[in-house]
Amino acid sequence: MKDNGLRTPLLTPEDGIQPGRDSGDDNSGGIIFRLRQIEASLDEKFGVESEAINRKRPEDRRLVTWHEELNMALLWASATMNTSCFATGFLGWEFGLSLKQTIIISICGSFIGATLPGFAATFGAATGLRQISVSRYSFGWWPNKIIAALNATVQIGWAAVACITGGLALTAVADGHLSLVVGIIILAIVSMLISFVGLRAILIYERYAWIIFFAIFLILFAQTGRYADNSTPSSLKGADLSGSILSLVAIVYGSSASWVSITSDYYVHYPADVSRTKVFLMTTFGIAIPTSIGMVAGCVVASALNDMPDWADTYGNDGIGFLIQSMLYPRGFAKVILTLLVLSGINVNVVCIYSAAIAFQQFARPCALVPRFVWTLLCFFLILALALGGREQLNTFLQNFLSFLGYWSTSYFVILFVEHYVFRKGSFDNYDLEAWNDPTRLPVGLAALAAFLVGVIGWVLGMVESWYVGPAGKLIGTNGGDLANELTFIATLVIYVPARFLELKVLQR
Repeated sequence: MKDNGLRTPLLTPEDGIQPGRDSGDDNSGGIIFRLRQIEASLDEKFGVESEAINRKRPEDRRLVTWHEELNMALLWASATMNTSCFATGFLGWEFGLSLKQTIIISICGSFIGATLPGFAATFGAATGLRQISVSRYSFGWWPNKIIAALNATVQIGWAAVACITGGLALTAVADGHLSLVVGIIILAIVSMLISFVGLRAILIYERYAWIIFFAIFLILFAQTGRYADNSTPSSLKGADLSGSILSLVAIVYGSSASWVSITSDYYVHYPADVSRTKVFLMTTFGIAIPTSIGMVAGCVVASALNDMPDWADTYGNDGIGFLIQSMLYPRGFAKVILTLLVLSGINVNVVCIYSAAIAFQQFARPCALVPRFVWTLLCFFLILALALGGREQLNTFLQNFLSFLGYWSTSYFVILFVEHYVFRKGSFDNYDLEAWNDPTRLPVGLAALAAFLVGVIGWVLGMVESWYVGPAGKLIGTNGGDLANELTFIATLVIYVPARFLELKVLQR
């Protein structure tokens, strides 16, 4: 049975796994085989997506309606317009920047970062491959395992952030009677259940979820905008000002750019000839605009803390959930808003858990044999552990984690972009798409590995985190200025171009 390229027939012991097309070999009758039988049975009965990482061939897909095409933007609108973005908007105020400065940085940084996943999204429909499979055409079989591991880590980290911020909102709704731990667990469970079903359920849910959060942020602007402090300039001058701006840019850019390693996961069901320009624009704006809305709302509220000492005390002592409850009125309405905001953590989590499970499957052939629902459960437990461990230091967690995401996303984008436009002439006719799962027909990946590792040196030299400040980042201002993305971009580009030419000349692939 085929349904939009997302369902597969039930397996039988005689079928095993289709050689050359599927992910590896199997031993009929073993525990893995029985788990795959369960997954296939669930797929048959409930539409749970099995064999998720296989290439979706053009003939397995169908035309999509105009409202289904809107998912290219609405999926990301639901995933990004959340309490995590709202909390990130407070960082400019914490860095000592003015409201005007933080708004400009939030909008510009979001748009620049969103162009990376916008570009990566164009590979999904054209190839029928998930993002980690796409990157095999530049990183090769073995080095691409690093990308799979990093991608899984990124998605689990994002989900942990969403669980923390959503859990804080849930705790505030219960007036502190519900612990943050319980709130985190509730969010993680609901997210896991939606991700468990697969891409179909995610696309339907995310198509409409954004409406609620867009309305909520409009309410936040309406009720708190009058208190915004747009008159107090930044107290920072010279190198200190430059350093804070660079660090905030790195964080905002990283929050949008980090989707680059998963975007094509959600486009494999579209027709192969769908307009790449449409995919790029809808994905880029679908990420950048909602992210900017959430962050700017945070910027506005954070600036109000200068003149609202009771809000500042609530934020410092009780967290962002209780702050939202203090700002909005009447009190019963504030509780409704907070209850709805809890769902925003679910929006990002379902995307992250789904893509993390797929990344785990693509790490190695034995991992590919393990059904997706098993990896989904593993991701659930990892997210719980990370969220519960980082729940007390949310903003520090955000600063460190979001900046780090941007660093490797920059290297990944540069390699993917150069490979496509320089070495494959911007044409998918120059990709052997049947080789996606054959190490002997893929690039060796030494050039990409060398460029990526040199890019890591750029991270180390330029990064500014609470636990480490690189020697280059340390040169800008008292607290440093984050230059890691800029150094990573240059280092990766300079190394990859000549190294890839050499790899093609010597190894012929």
